[in-house]
Order: sequence, then C-alpha cells, then structure tokens
Amino acid sequence: MRAMLVPPVLAAMLTLAGCDIEDFDGNWQHFNRNFHYSYPCAAGSRVSVETFNGSVEITGWDQASIEIDGTKYGPSQSAADSLRIDIDRGTGSVSIRAVRPVERRNNMGARFAIKLPRTAVLERITTNNGAISTADGIGPSHFRSSNGPVRVERLRGRLDAETSNGPIDLVEVEGDVQLRTSNGHVGVRGLRGSLDATTSNSAITAQIDRTTSDVRANSSNGSINLELPPDFAAGVRAHTSNSSIEVHLPRNANAHVTASTNNGSINSEFEMTVHGEIGKNHLEGDIGKGGPLVDLGTSNGGIRILQGSR
Repeated sequence: MRAMLVPPVLAAMLTLAGCDIEDFDGNWQHFNRNFHYSYPCAAGSRVSVETFNGSVEITGWDQASIEIDGTKYGPSQSAADSLRIDIDRGTGSVSIRAVRPVERRNNMGARFAIKLPRTAVLERITTNNGAISTADGIGPSHFRSSNGPVRVERLRGRLDAETSNGPIDLVEVEGDVQLRTSNGHVGVRGLRGSLDATTSNSAITAQIDRTTSDVRANSSNGSINLELPPDFAAGVRAHTSNSSIEVHLPRNANAHVTASTNNGSINSEFEMTVHGEIGKNHLEGDIGKGGPLVDLGTSNGGIRILQGSR
C-alpha cells in the first residue's frame, strides 16, 4: 500500500515551519514544509530510506510502530510543498523515499527523523549531501552517503557503509563490517565482528572486542591505530602511505610479522624470532610460536607493535 505525503491529500498533517533554516549549500533557506506520519510496524520489518540533500536519523524504540518526521526544502514555498514523499508498505517492509523532481531544481531536498522498533532490519539507507545516523536495528544493512558523515550505534548484523568527504563512526556494532570513505576518518569502538576499512587522507582507529577473522585497514595519508581483543588469533593487514601504524596485540599472541617503512622506524614490545637481517626500516619474524600474518606497511611513518590494550 502506498501513501504519498503531498498536499492536498494530507494537508492537515503538514505544517509550515519557520524560516532561517540553513540549507545544504550554506545559504539561508526560507521555504520548507514539515511532515509527520505513523504506521504499525512489526518487529523484524525491513526498512529502507532514500533521500537527497538531507540527513537521515533513525532511532530504535520499544513501540510496534514507525514514526516518520521530516522537513522538505525548496527555493520557493510551492517547490517545497510539491516535493513528493512516497511511503510503500508491504508485508513486513516499509520503503520511504523523497522523490527527486524530473526537472532539475536547485536547493531542494528532504531530511528524515524516524523512530522504529529496535529489531527492525535497516535494509538500505541512501542519501547524498546529508548525514546518516542510526541507533539500534538489525542487519544486513547497506548505508550510502556522499558529502556526509555516517554514524552507527548498536547495530546487530552485517554492515556495508560508504560515504565520500565524510567520516564513519561505529559504536558497539555486532557483525562483520566493510567501511569505505574518502577524506574522512574511520572510528570503530566495541566492534564484535570482522573489520575491512578503507579511507584516504584520514585516520583509521579501531578497538575490536571480538573477532575470528582478519582485520584489514588501508589508508593513504592517514594514521592507523588498531586494538585487538585478548583472544585474537587471526591476521592483520594494515597499510598507509604517509603516516604511522600502531597495533596492539594480545600479550600471548602467536603471529608471523612483516613490517616495512621507507622513512621511519619500527619498534616492537614483543620478543621475536627474526627471519633474515634486522633493519631500521624492515622487520620479519615470529611472535611466540608464529601464526597468522601481521602485515604492516607505510612509506613515510613509524610502526609500533605493542602489547595489550591502550
């Protein structure tokens, strides 16, 4: 069943917001229209959201319903009013979409603030020129943004998140994650799952509570700092171009280490059985009994291999 939140059908549900809203281009936007809608929503329902020039904020709650609030923007009041919001409801699914006009209009868009059951599946969230922020929910999830940050808290399930010109931050996510951004940092705290993170021109910082899979981190022009759990027994691959690498391994780790840098030093708190010659810029050896590969490389930065957590 489809509901189209457009006047005059739902005019009674729409209220004109005040002026002086800063738009996505940094100008002052005077024309906007708020909207609100509510539906029953069962636990486990699949939810997708698509918009443009606006943010998406999703919060889990303990109600068996979905509350959709938002604001439409336009260069004129008629443009803001005419921007279409489509909501499609199927069996166990809800799709929410701001429909981009066929004719090109500058300074149009919509932002959403949505509340839904904590156990809803956040199937796909897409926006450009806007942020994505979620708290609670189930994967597998696919999040896409351009020119906006992505922040995910307490998601359970696999996550694939990508943005450009914005950071990605994860807090207490339980599931395997693949993260891609450019010109933004990657920050991960309390991850229980595998990590595959790539960024350019910024740092990757990850604190992992539990994983049985390899940890992968790649950056150009950004530092990498990884903290692995006490029972970690998988591999690490961390590479950057013009910055440092710091890896915290369990004190009882068993690993085979290769580390190299062109213009920096390599330091390790572990005793190693070294293979070949020891050099300032290259190291290969075994920690403990040897084991999974810890492959660390940078061009212009130091490498530190440390015992335990920070």
